[in-house]
Amino acid sequence: MKVQPEFGVFIRQRRQALQIRNNSFSVRGLAKELGIQPSYISKIERGEVAPPSEETIVRMAHVLGEDPDVLLALAGKVSRELRQAIVKRPMLFAELIRQLKDAPDHALLRVVREVRDGNW
Repeated sequence: MKVQPEFGVFIRQRRQALQIRNNSFSVRGLAKELGIQPSYISKIERGEVAPPSEETIVRMAHVLGEDPDVLLALAGKVSRELRQAIVKRPMLFAELIRQLKDAPDHALLRVVREVRDGNW
């Protein structure tokens, strides 16, 4: 079991920020919305257990208004969709990630925009 403390800290901070405006974002409220035990949410937030499954993280992201890929990354996971893309061209994606890992955000955004807009 690999614990990802950043994931739990992020979940707690996001949940507490939402709870200020809406009491349904208590530990119990979030647990009820996700169909899991409040004690499990509490353990996740304290970094006592590994992050939940991809499905639960995606549901959690939607409830908390977050990007599922961001929460999955904080949990040390990659979505099935992204895994499939990587597996399709593993050497190209490995090289791309290695080359971009230290690039500044503006450079990454430029690459994303070029790919998204089809500006080759």
